[in-house]
Amino acid sequence: MSSKTSKAVIQRLRGAAGEVVKTIQKGKNPSIGIPLRTLANVKWNEKRFIIEMGNAKQERFFFNVSMAKKFMQTFLVASSCQDLIESQKSASIRELFYMTKRSVADTKENTFEEQDESDEIIEDVEVAVNALREELNLKAAKKGSLVGDITIVDKGDTIDARRMGSGGWAIPSIVEPEIIQFRKCDAKFVLLVEKDALWERLNEDKFWQKHKCILLTGNGQPPRGIRRLLNRFVTELKLPVYVFVDNDPWGYYIYSVVKQGSINLAYESIRMAVPQAKFIGLSSYDRESYPFLDEVDIKLEEQDISRAKQILEYPWFQKKEWQREIRNMLKTGVKFELEALAKKRISFVSEEYLPKKIKDKDFLD
Repeated sequence: MSSKTSKAVIQRLRGAAGEVVKTIQKGKNPSIGIPLRTLANVKWNEKRFIIEMGNAKQERFFFNVSMAKKFMQTFLVASSCQDLIESQKSASIRELFYMTKRSVADTKENTFEEQDESDEIIEDVEVAVNALREELNLKAAKKGSLVGDITIVDKGDTIDARRMGSGGWAIPSIVEPEIIQFRKCDAKFVLLVEKDALWERLNEDKFWQKHKCILLTGNGQPPRGIRRLLNRFVTELKLPVYVFVDNDPWGYYIYSVVKQGSINLAYESIRMAVPQAKFIGLSSYDRESYPFLDEVDIKLEEQDISRAKQILEYPWFQKKEWQREIRNMLKTGVKFELEALAKKRISFVSEEYLPKKIKDKDFLD
């Protein structure tokens, strides 16, 4: 991170600790306010078309049997993050777990038992001091690949995404401008593919070369690094973003997280969400244009139906086009995976399906 950003984050970390010290000096029960990362504390900004976090907080007190451990964990993680920033080092969230895991003196208790605990506390610290995990010098495992018509500079190394072979460039979790810069870009759009197998098919068929685009995948739900990178592609390079996912409630949700943001990261939607993103498929109506899909449909399970009914109620799915799409899936009672397009022929997706969708501007917004 830039020195200016690092200094600001350190000031906020010290400020949070300073408030606790002042409370102790006054003889009162020390606490820290953690904004709630729940659906109830999320508001829909219709003007910006993103999810934003509300003002509700939970006070975490030290002298409270049910809160004392989490209070301790919060400041343990915050202290470790401050050490990382000051030493100009970064650590994986797995490394941080081990850095902060230890036995509490004169007890049989550990500070952390499993990484899930420390991961949750990291998010608490993020929202408490208004800093991204990446600004706390924390990184996650790489999860995602990119190829396409762009040159990228990664920590001083020039990466020509046109020459990345079958594997592509492994997208890091920290993609801020201080780390990743964009150079020559001839791409006309960005295509985010849910499935790694479909990304490999499109890469093998040189779809990105024929249609001058950037092709990337997050292997399922795109991680933060990819979502931030997409945001930068739109804001800095003014590129359209198309999202290609399974025709099921989970695919719809992946699209919505890319477009509007997620509940857990609602406080950073402005830097993570891509309101301009468009849904390119699969659509429940594709079976009308491609009857062969009827031979490879999958019956909706109870959890699919329940999830679909949930997202029908989300404010960001209230557009009539989306209500029609989701209700049609429920009406037909079936779903389709991206791989189903191979039923026609192996390269149908790259040679016909996607080119036609893009040419006809057959998107959902």
